[in-house]
Amino acid sequence: MDKTITTLAKAVAKIEDGSSVMIGGFGGSGAPIEMIHALIDRFVETGSPKNLTVINNNAGNGYIGIAAMIDQGMVKKMICSFPRSSNPRAFNEKYLAGEIELELVPQGTLAERIRAAGAGIPAFYTPTSFGTELANGKPCAEFDGKMYVQERWLKADYALIKAECADTHGNLTYRLAARNFNPLMCMAATDCIVQAKRLVQPGEINPENIITPGIFVDGIVEVPDPQQEEAMIREGVKYA
Repeated sequence: MDKTITTLAKAVAKIEDGSSVMIGGFGGSGAPIEMIHALIDRFVETGSPKNLTVINNNAGNGYIGIAAMIDQGMVKKMICSFPRSSNPRAFNEKYLAGEIELELVPQGTLAERIRAAGAGIPAFYTPTSFGTELANGKPCAEFDGKMYVQERWLKADYALIKAECADTHGNLTYRLAARNFNPLMCMAATDCIVQAKRLVQPGEINPENIITPGIFVDGIVEVPDPQQEEAMIREGVKYA
């Protein structure tokens, strides 16, 4: 099955108001900047999608990517580990104004909640956050003399993913640390949309090098020269 999508605009066209959206990346490493900006373009043109719940390691930096989504008022809630990164002014302004919600999740717990969703595990126990405000209202249990907090799986309607190479069936590879959250999010979302630096035919990727099998991918758009978040921030780029 050929899962190729011809344009970024078509790739993000299905995302609806109120959707939950996982966005891959650890800071700028593995962040699908072009797809995020295509989603902003659609919002500026049509007013949709809005009231989004965005799941990412952080809440954006500078005036691009997730930060630009927040600036536009597209994001109702952030689920992340680091709402304050190098330049978190967009999130700070909205949060202090009461215009965005935050669910703070320890980084390892965030990764495991996403992994659990992809593996079909509805809940698990972790010692992380026990005795803190983050554990309030969550079931706790003792195992072998140590207290643990129950955490639920974390699913999403959509995942926006950045890959290094993809074949038309959706099999993916990643570049170095860009692998981070991307493979987990592919598995945890109902609809996984990928931007890939290079698109090849089935069989051109060595099966031993495939990280994400195509069964988890619903659409791929080729972006041959992807931008890097940190470089754009250094250059003072402001999007939308």
